[in-house]
Amino acid sequence: MEKAPSKLGLIETYFSEFTPKQLEQLAALEGLYDEWNSKINVISRKDISQLYQNHVLHSLAIAAAYPFPKGVQVLDIGTGGGFPGIPLAIFYPEVKFFLADSINKKLTVVKEIAGAIGLQNIETRHTRVEEIRDRKFDYVVSRAVAPLGDLWKWARPLLLKRPSEGEFPASGLICLKGGDLAAEIAASGTRPRLQEVFDFFPEPYFREKYILYVHR
Repeated sequence: MEKAPSKLGLIETYFSEFTPKQLEQLAALEGLYDEWNSKINVISRKDISQLYQNHVLHSLAIAAAYPFPKGVQVLDIGTGGGFPGIPLAIFYPEVKFFLADSINKKLTVVKEIAGAIGLQNIETRHTRVEEIRDRKFDYVVSRAVAPLGDLWKWARPLLLKRPSEGEFPASGLICLKGGDLAAEIAASGTRPRLQEVFDFFPEPYFREKYILYVHR
């Protein structure tokens, strides 16, 4: 099997766990998102050239901070073009990901990209998260979708009560956010664990970007 293209160098700097198949899946994302973004704008055109840093590696910050056990189910609220869900699904082939969004054309992109790279552990649904009533999840993830208070209001009823086990976190909401979050956190009524993405990936882009975890 050919060596993964050098464009994955940034990913491989921080993750050595990927198999050759996973590296192939990651390498295919650039061309697929370039193609789909020309039809449906799911990624800002100003940073599509930084796909692996700004979107893939950023999504994988969740994996760096909070490993998921095999067999759990994870809901990605407002997945958009598939972030953080698709990179996490590549990283965790034995975890089931449920990607929800209220904009169906974005889910078309998610389904087409997942099919093109052979992801078998993704399910999508065109819905608002408030309308999900038939499923429960071990974890809920999101990236820059809504204020923390809203995310927690939506996530809490959908979470199973899974205790922490060793390195694995208890059931909860794990979200990626940026900027000054003090007022947002205060308004949410939650007490999240806050970690800087820069502590995991010391790249200038990740300054003032955070991983928030609110346990069930």
